[in-house]
Amino acid sequence: MLVVHHLNDSRSQRVLWLLEELGLPYEIRHYQRDAATRLAPPELQAVHPLGKSPVLTDDGRTIIESGAIVDYLVRRHGGGRLQPAAESPLYDEYQQWLHYAEGSAMLPLLLKLYVSRLGDAGAPLWPRIESEIANHLGYVDRSLQGRDWLLGAEFSAADVQMSFVGEVAGARGGRDRFPNLQAWVQRFQQRPAYQRALQRGGPYAYGR
Repeated sequence: MLVVHHLNDSRSQRVLWLLEELGLPYEIRHYQRDAATRLAPPELQAVHPLGKSPVLTDDGRTIIESGAIVDYLVRRHGGGRLQPAAESPLYDEYQQWLHYAEGSAMLPLLLKLYVSRLGDAGAPLWPRIESEIANHLGYVDRSLQGRDWLLGAEFSAADVQMSFVGEVAGARGGRDRFPNLQAWVQRFQQRPAYQRALQRGGPYAYGR
C-alpha cells in the first residue's frame, strides 16, 4: 500500500495531487508543523532519518525527495500516464522540469523566507535574492507562453512537480507580475484531482 507521510503546508501536497491524478489508492499519515518554529515534528524521523516531508512508503520501500517520488509513482504505478514516452524529445524536457523545480527554482524563494527573518541584517542580500526570483519566475513564465502546460497541450507530472514553485511564488515572489505563470497556477488549481487532494490533505496555505 502506498502511504504518504504528509506534513501540512509542504511539498507533500503535490504528492497527494499526483496520486489523485493517477487514481491510485493510498493512505495518508498526517504530521503538523510546530506552531512556533514551523518545523516538522520529530515523529517524522521515525520514518526517515532526515525527518522531512514528503516521504512515500510502498511495501517496504521508503522514497524521499519530491522529484524522486513523482518519478517513482509515474514509472512504477502510472501505467505510461502523465509522462512522455522515453523515446520522445519531450521526455528530456519533462526530466528537466522534474529536476529544475528543486534544483534551481525553489532556492531563491527559500532564501527570501529565511533572510526575511534576519531583519535589517539581511538587507544586503535582498537585491540579489529579488533578482534571482525574477530570473527564475521569468523563465517559467516565458516557457508557458502560448501553452496551457509546461510540455505544451498535455498536462503531465512535470506540472505537478513544478506546482509548488508557482504556489510559493504567489506568497513570496510576486507571481502576479508574470501573467502566464499566474494563469497556469489558476488552471491547475481548478483540476478536480487537485481539489480532491486538498480535501484529503487538509488546510494548505498555498492553495490560492
